[in-house]
Amino acid sequence: MTNIPSITLNDNVSIPILGFGVYLIPSDGSTYKAVREALDLGIRHIDTAAAYFNEREVGKAIRESGIPREEIFLTSKLWVQDFGFDLALKGVDASLKKLGLDYMDLYLLHHPYGDVPGAWKALEAAKAAGKIRSIGVSNMTPKIWNEFVPQFDSLPSVNQVEYNPLYQQKPLRELLAKSSVALESWGPLGQGNPELLSSPVIADIASAHGKQPGQVILRFEVQENVIVFPKSTKPERIKSNMDIFDFSLTDEEMNRIRALDTGKGRWNPEDPGVADILRNYDVHADD
Repeated sequence: MTNIPSITLNDNVSIPILGFGVYLIPSDGSTYKAVREALDLGIRHIDTAAAYFNEREVGKAIRESGIPREEIFLTSKLWVQDFGFDLALKGVDASLKKLGLDYMDLYLLHHPYGDVPGAWKALEAAKAAGKIRSIGVSNMTPKIWNEFVPQFDSLPSVNQVEYNPLYQQKPLRELLAKSSVALESWGPLGQGNPELLSSPVIADIASAHGKQPGQVILRFEVQENVIVFPKSTKPERIKSNMDIFDFSLTDEEMNRIRALDTGKGRWNPEDPGVADILRNYDVHADD
């Protein structure tokens, strides 16, 4: 079984650097099946969210896996609809109830809009109460980070953002490094972006190591100390995504991939109207 390394967050909580994401996996039994397969293959870090509508199946898979709870690192996220202190407290409890678990290892503010400071205070309170081990944010650009984080009583342990070799978030990483805040990547494989997956640089490096392009991309990211959780519902692909710890990229190869950075992603949290679109998304529709 693959031995997946962990990194220590700025609150001394340990997190596996590679996990499994369940974004867009339906809650029709598919999420349960995928999470069980990931856990059976040796994955010990699962990333979900209230807005994914599959927390119930994630929790069921964890509970029925036979793996001790303390050996699994679980992340979920609070939706903007539940921001503000009182609503966020209820949101934490709603996630725990759906998961059927006593605590979450990491809980994030999914998007930085609305009463972010109030929601953060609620996460701090839930952490103090033992409901969450570590707390963080998601989709914060440097501008948004500097707007909100100075208002917080405690620092986030992570910021989960879009990140891949074509969008390496260099200004943000410099900012986060000052406070030892870990960067987590959603879409570490570029969400299927053909420009990334068919890059001649990636292909050349993959050929040199006898690896697939996706494995080289993930290896680059973990060598950059970025936490990744690629998604797949195919066991062979989940296993392939895990097989990145038996080789290393050279400094020259790392620099070739660093040079692919365009400085632009597919998602801009600062775009006008984004907040209004997200607020209209009802995560309690299935309650």
